[in-house]
Amino acid sequence: MINRRQIIASAGAGLGLIAMPSVLRAQTRTVKMGSLRLIHSMTPHFYEKFAPSNLKIEIITFDSPTDGKNAVVTKSVDFGAFGIAAATLGAAAGEPVVVVGAFCNKGMGVIAKKGSEIKTVKDLKGKKVGIWPGSTQEVFIMERLRLEGMSIKDVVATRVPFGEMHAMLSRGDIDAYVGAEPGPGLSLSSGVGQLVEYPYGTAMGGLNMIFATSEDMIAKDPDLVKTMLGVHRKASEFMMKDKAAVAEMTVAKLGANKAAVENALAADNVEYTWKLDETVLKQSRTYAEQMLALKQIRRLPEFDKFLNPSFSNAVAAS
Repeated sequence: MINRRQIIASAGAGLGLIAMPSVLRAQTRTVKMGSLRLIHSMTPHFYEKFAPSNLKIEIITFDSPTDGKNAVVTKSVDFGAFGIAAATLGAAAGEPVVVVGAFCNKGMGVIAKKGSEIKTVKDLKGKKVGIWPGSTQEVFIMERLRLEGMSIKDVVATRVPFGEMHAMLSRGDIDAYVGAEPGPGLSLSSGVGQLVEYPYGTAMGGLNMIFATSEDMIAKDPDLVKTMLGVHRKASEFMMKDKAAVAEMTVAKLGANKAAVENALAADNVEYTWKLDETVLKQSRTYAEQMLALKQIRRLPEFDKFLNPSFSNAVAAS
């Protein structure tokens, strides 16, 4: 005979089996995503549009690529987008930063004062050039100088944050700069600057920013890594198709000059990417070798740990 206590216990167990999954589905997880204050770092601002309903994206903005990388290493953020230079510096020093996806290409520009005699990279000799130390742009200009038979010692390298380059060029504090969008777009659209070149004619191509996380995140929650990279893919593909939406978001989030943003996008100087394919892997290794040759790092990263294309491959196959 089944007594009342057994009926209640049985009913309670049945309800638990039914209710538990719905409770789990209702739980919302907040993921912290590090981003930079640049036009080519706008992708995270579109993540909510493509994220699962139970995933909330909190964007933490950094002004320095190194700060963004450090936030991933210290797990202040779960994922981060920053320059390949900062990522390589960290990995070469043994820090647990892992590149799991591409983020953007291009977004750089060598800009001189409008009407100046600086027309080519060779013309930078002896000039005061704004460069942000430890940035991807620094490595690119050093390689471009090398290809022209010069070195960084041939210019007066001046430490300038990306956000201040346009203003310093306008005031005449520097003769040229190696900047990040929307800086170059602003200098060109306002008539303050003239384009020396977009420095993509090296073996590093237009490689710029990457999508990274920590070794710990990969070990503990690989499913989240794949989910986030999938969201990143959808956002990146959307942005490449809708430049007007990108311009609107950049102006809204950065307070950027609309003409500058439109100039950069119209010139195709920003390419939003996601896939860690063979081209990006090869360029990343070449980049690290270049940094070693320039003595910016003491050893190459352990590439098998530093570059992990497995999640990108899984997203591509899904």
